[in-house]
Amino acid sequence: MTMVERHLDSFKLVSKKSLIFFFSMTSIMFLMSWFFVLRTSSRPYFIDHNLLPSSKLFSTLEDSMFHTKVPNVESSFGNRAILVDNEDVEDESEASKSNENTKCSNRNDVFLLKVFMYDLPSEFHFGLLDWKQDGKSVWPSVRTTIPGYPGGLNLQHSIEFWLTLDILASEIPNAPKAKTVIRVQNSSEADIIFVPFFSSLSYNRNSKPTPHEKKTRNMILQEKLVKYLTSQEEWKRSKGKDHLIIAHHPNSMLDARMKLWPATFILSDFGRYPSSIANVEKDVIAPYKHLITSYVNDDSSFDSRTTLLYFQGAIYRKDGGYVRQELYYSLKNEPDVHFSFGSIQKDGIKKATEGMRLSKFCLNIAGDTPSSNRLFDAIASHCVPVIISDEIELPFEDVLDYSEFCVFVRTSDAVKENYLINFIRSISKEEWTKMWNKLKEVEHIFEYNFPSKEGDAVQMIWQAVSHKVPAIKLKLNKFRRYSKSPPSLEKDLKPIHVPKIFW
Repeated sequence: MTMVERHLDSFKLVSKKSLIFFFSMTSIMFLMSWFFVLRTSSRPYFIDHNLLPSSKLFSTLEDSMFHTKVPNVESSFGNRAILVDNEDVEDESEASKSNENTKCSNRNDVFLLKVFMYDLPSEFHFGLLDWKQDGKSVWPSVRTTIPGYPGGLNLQHSIEFWLTLDILASEIPNAPKAKTVIRVQNSSEADIIFVPFFSSLSYNRNSKPTPHEKKTRNMILQEKLVKYLTSQEEWKRSKGKDHLIIAHHPNSMLDARMKLWPATFILSDFGRYPSSIANVEKDVIAPYKHLITSYVNDDSSFDSRTTLLYFQGAIYRKDGGYVRQELYYSLKNEPDVHFSFGSIQKDGIKKATEGMRLSKFCLNIAGDTPSSNRLFDAIASHCVPVIISDEIELPFEDVLDYSEFCVFVRTSDAVKENYLINFIRSISKEEWTKMWNKLKEVEHIFEYNFPSKEGDAVQMIWQAVSHKVPAIKLKLNKFRRYSKSPPSLEKDLKPIHVPKIFW
């Protein structure tokens, strides 16, 4: 091969590689250009470098995180904000003031929930308690007049009553400083929009039709509520995402819930809700109000509580409640087990109080729904709860470790022959005493009070709601992204034509 031929071959090889490289780069550039065509929204994106994190900011955050004292949930209120009364601070020494100021400056968990409450007509709330409106105000004066709430089973779902009272109390001049919630009159300043509909009471009192009526009073109130809410500017502005509605009774809001589901619900459980309507990420679980009187000055012991295992209630239930009858037949002949039918009729509450206070363990078994008031009656009685309900959601579980004062048993294990009774008998006196002491430490968390008290059920519910606020604000901010953009002329995006030689 001559020298000329060799140069020609080399030239062909280089040319071939150059062509390959050229077409490769062209293809890459073509793909990238189509990527930007697909990605862009016709507007340029600019980065504000002042918003980028700096090492100084991170160091400040790290210092505050490592030096902030985290409150203990056992002694106070978990990570709830505690507001200091200025009058109390003035009485402290200079050293105490300095120490308090240091704590306040380091704390990042201070949060006062600002609530806007609709002035709904009284027929939706206190009018259901036969309260008569006096004058223009749709609210009773909680300083002087608090309408009575019906007892019995009505009381266990009275959450709406206690929360509404707490909001109204936040407006009383010169009253003790609100701990967790304050009512605001401008809805744009609020963290949450509260809907004061006593839905559980409405169900309990008005769900039975009267002769010649096609709709119950409860259904009519729900229809009026939906019409009222959806006509409000607050609802239109957020599509209900920042609204708070209480539907603690499993059958309350049966009609309206399907239309008002973007709101946050306060519920007893999710047993009768599809996950698309209610779920643990969006909604709040609140405790029942226990019917049994709290066990004050409890000086009982493992030995003085002579009944090992206690259950009194409805035995034959539908849905997940089948396990009750299974356990009844397996435990009814155990000498130190009380397992019988019972109700609130004929001194039922009094008998249950006596029975629970004499028992070491109290069964909380799934019924028609995953939860029941029996769990909170057991806590009030310092009877260690044995929870057999696989689908149960428990209130405040983000700050409470229920395994410290409850025993959990899977349903599949509980129905096995002798499994449950052998398991309960295997729990030592020391283990039980530890759980019993813990019950006495946490029982105040499940108490409803007016005025609300530090770390009680009312304030814990507000804390749980405040934990939802960041996610609510995130949804609202995303919802408003294109609120200032002119409406699109196209209902749907047209597909982009891809050339045949795209690849």
